[in-house]
Amino acid sequence: MVNVLSKKNNSTNNPPEKGLLARIRVASTALSRAERQVAEFLLQKPHDALEMSIRVLAQVCNVSEPTVARFAQSLGFDGFKSFKLAFAKSLATGIPYLHLDVNQADHVKDVLPKVFDRTIAALMEARNTANSANFEAAVNLLARARRIECYGLGYSGALAIDAQLKFFRFGIPTTVFCDAHLQAQSASLLNSDCLVVAFSRTGRTRDLIRSVQLAKDTGAKVLVLCASGGPLAELADVHISVDVEEDPDIYTPMTSRLAHLTYIDALAVAVTLLRGPAAIDMLERAKASISEKRLVSRPDEA
Repeated sequence: MVNVLSKKNNSTNNPPEKGLLARIRVASTALSRAERQVAEFLLQKPHDALEMSIRVLAQVCNVSEPTVARFAQSLGFDGFKSFKLAFAKSLATGIPYLHLDVNQADHVKDVLPKVFDRTIAALMEARNTANSANFEAAVNLLARARRIECYGLGYSGALAIDAQLKFFRFGIPTTVFCDAHLQAQSASLLNSDCLVVAFSRTGRTRDLIRSVQLAKDTGAKVLVLCASGGPLAELADVHISVDVEEDPDIYTPMTSRLAHLTYIDALAVAVTLLRGPAAIDMLERAKASISEKRLVSRPDEA
C-alpha cells in the first residue's frame, strides 16, 4: 500500500496536500479515465466539490453518477456519502454533524459570531437568488386553496408545523402531518381543491416523495420548498428553491432551516395582502382570542 502521507508537494505557493487529497492524487494514476475526471476536479476545487450532491458532481465532471460512486469505492469507501464525510473531515471544514464554520479548536466565545455570521450570509444568499415569479405563483396557490396540508419529516417536520401555524390564520382549513403513514393516508383522500405544501432540505426523502405523488394522483396541487434538482422538486406544481451552503449529508440543518422559515413568513405576509381586508380581519380576531391568556404587564414594564 502506498504511504500517501510521505508524498511531498513541490509547490512553494500551496500547502502540502494531506489526508484524502493526497490519497486521491496517488490513486488517480490507477483510475479509469472517467474516474480520473472526478479526481482531477476534487483536487482542483475541493471546497466546491464538498458542497455538491453526487448528481451535481457527476454533471460538472461530465460523467455518470455510477462513475462517481465507483470512484469513491476505488478509494475504499462504501459509497459517495461515506467518502464525502471523510472528505469534509480531511479538509477540516467545520465539525461534521454539527456546523460548517465551527472547528474543534474554537473557543466557546467564537461560536456565537460564527453561527450568526453564517446564518446572515445564508439568508442574504437565499434572498438574492429568490425567484420572484415562483414566489408569486406559490402565493396564488395558497390564496386559492380550499384546504391546505403541510408535510415534512424529521427536521423538516418542524417547518411543516410552523407553516400550519401561519397558514390556518388565512381562514383556510390547514392541517400538518409529520408522520409518513398519516401523510400517505391523508394524501390519498385529497381532491383538486386541496394544496399540499411539502418541506425538505434535500428533496430526496423517499416517504415524502411518495406522499406527494399520492396527492398529485388525486388532482391536488403541490407546492414544494426544497433544494433544487431533486425528485421532490420535479413533482411540484410550484417549486421554491432553498439552496444554501450546508450539506445535509455532513452537517445538522441549521441555516437551511432558517431560510425555509423566512420563506414561510414571506408567504404568509404576501397571502394576507393578496386576500385583502377580510384576511386582516381574521388575523385580528385570532389575535383577540388569545389576548386574555397573557399576564397584564405592570405600568413600569410598558
